[in-house]
Amino acid sequence: MGALIRDISSGVTPKVDENYYTDASGIPFLRVQNVTDEGIDLSDVKFIIRKVHNGMLKRSQLKKDDLVFTITGRIGSVAVVSDNFEGNINQHSVRFQLKTQIANIAINPRYVAVFFNSTLGQSLSLREVTGGTRPALDYKALYSLSIILPPTNIQNHIVSIMRSAYAQKKQKEQEADTLLNSIDDYVLTELGIEKPQQKENSIENRIFTTTSSEVFGGRFDPEIYYQVYSLHTKLYSMERFQNCVLINPTTSFSGYEPDTSITFVPMEKISAEYGEADLSLRKVVAEAKGYTRFRDNDLIWAKITPCMENGKSAVVDNLKEGIGCGSTEFHVFQALEGINIHYIHALLRLKSLRKHAVLHFTGSAGQQRVSSEFFKELIIPKPSIEKQTEIADYITNTRNRAKQLRQEADAIVQQAKERVERMLLAEG
Repeated sequence: MGALIRDISSGVTPKVDENYYTDASGIPFLRVQNVTDEGIDLSDVKFIIRKVHNGMLKRSQLKKDDLVFTITGRIGSVAVVSDNFEGNINQHSVRFQLKTQIANIAINPRYVAVFFNSTLGQSLSLREVTGGTRPALDYKALYSLSIILPPTNIQNHIVSIMRSAYAQKKQKEQEADTLLNSIDDYVLTELGIEKPQQKENSIENRIFTTTSSEVFGGRFDPEIYYQVYSLHTKLYSMERFQNCVLINPTTSFSGYEPDTSITFVPMEKISAEYGEADLSLRKVVAEAKGYTRFRDNDLIWAKITPCMENGKSAVVDNLKEGIGCGSTEFHVFQALEGINIHYIHALLRLKSLRKHAVLHFTGSAGQQRVSSEFFKELIIPKPSIEKQTEIADYITNTRNRAKQLRQEADAIVQQAKERVERMLLAEG
């Protein structure tokens, strides 16, 4: 790589307590998570003020066709800077400006990115890592990296293969997103729940009245009284939530030996996207003290911010020994007779319900939670058990199809990478 690099520089991270950061009107400031093999991902990017971009970080300004190469954290991820992109990097990445050609071979920077994002390129990068507690690639290691440089026409062909694969991947992921985003509308439609009309944000519409008895002894912020939330439907009877499920029931582990292995579910093992739990972790009964306890067919629902807003919840089944324990930040719900717990899960995952639950947060900033009182006031539709099961099964099938599309998307890219590596090894 040393023979290909014309210029190299790394960035720094400005102090958070200084006025160096700003909103989306500023300059994108790339961190490791923003550098992917599909390109620069701005979905969770930070922004710095232009004064920092043109001053403190002037040397690490990104220009067209620069390579952004991560050197700590997720080592060896590479992205190419596109046309008209203005951005900067922190100290966990470097920017390469490549020569236009070497030994009469024109260099396509997108090919170089493809190479180092391949399994072969990744292994070459990791082989040069130094440092014990904090592995990294230093400049010496970066210059010594090896790369297979085929003729320009083959470089371009390889870039074309990967560009096509990523385009197909993106299309399938969009199909998966469309399916997942359709679930809320499906639930509301099947239950005959009409979406409330969005009011114009005028002063007249923001003025409202309530009774002193509602406010007395309760919360004083106006939003909780102004934004009325209802799951009312004319198609089915309405029932109090607490008459459909047990809220945070006591689950006893008596009768189990202290060394009995059971399922353990920390918060990070809950998928916000699919509403599923990874049940692979274990604890013994003696270690369950202080954790939230549950059993097969219970619904665990994150009550703390931001996990609640993100939709971290799951119906847990096939638990080891039929029981489990997990984060203290879960509410637990057990279905009563005539209730399908997966139907309850569908209701509690509604974005509109989670948005409304935010208004009922209690606790200090950063540690706010939805209390069980929120559910005691909740009234939900109660269709027949057959209709509940129909809704639950449809949602399960929809999520499974979305997962299948994501798997197909990943397989397309993996197959393209394997094809490219066969080509490269033949060239090498």
